[in-house]
Amino acid sequence: RIHRGELGPGDRLSPERQLAAEMGVSRQRIRDALGLLEADGYLAARRGVGGGWFVTELAVPFHAWVGRTRHQLDDIVDFRLAVECQAARFAAERRTRDDLRALARAVEMLVGTDDPVRYRHADIAFHGAVAIAARSPRLLAAVEQARGELFEPTEELWHDHRASESRDFHEEIRRAIEARDADAAAGGMARHIETTRRELRRLIKGL
Repeated sequence: RIHRGELGPGDRLSPERQLAAEMGVSRQRIRDALGLLEADGYLAARRGVGGGWFVTELAVPFHAWVGRTRHQLDDIVDFRLAVECQAARFAAERRTRDDLRALARAVEMLVGTDDPVRYRHADIAFHGAVAIAARSPRLLAAVEQARGELFEPTEELWHDHRASESRDFHEEIRRAIEARDADAAAGGMARHIETTRRELRRLIKGL
């Protein structure tokens, strides 16, 4: 969930009991996992009122991820291209009115935003809506896996132009899906993901 961007710097995790229920494991398994994530630099525990487990700034785990996967970056992005472009194709062929409303809401979230957290939530909502509109549970799982493997640190990649640029890509894809133009939807998704590839390369090069 952190790698996919569902949880970001400063976010508070649900209580242990809720996490255990959501994941179908014991609370002890959750405690063990939280301890490992703390050791790897993903989480920090805060005591007292308002305490709990919080996501860190992610600098330590991101640098570790880069060290492990720098030579695999293009392969990881290629995997994301393969599954998300196909999801966009299927979405254009299979979308419903509810899907179009979900896509429009996600695009609207980016209007006038200067907040990387809001951008992150809107981006997740949009790509999730595309994958859901594809009507393929296996493809949806593959999209989630691909986004998780990439570990895109939104806050570190944030630029003033990022929201407007992303909104333009999202709107292009949304319009293509609405028009049932599978080629245009896949093409827009490919250009959107290639932009992420270039930005990650620049970020990694500067580390």
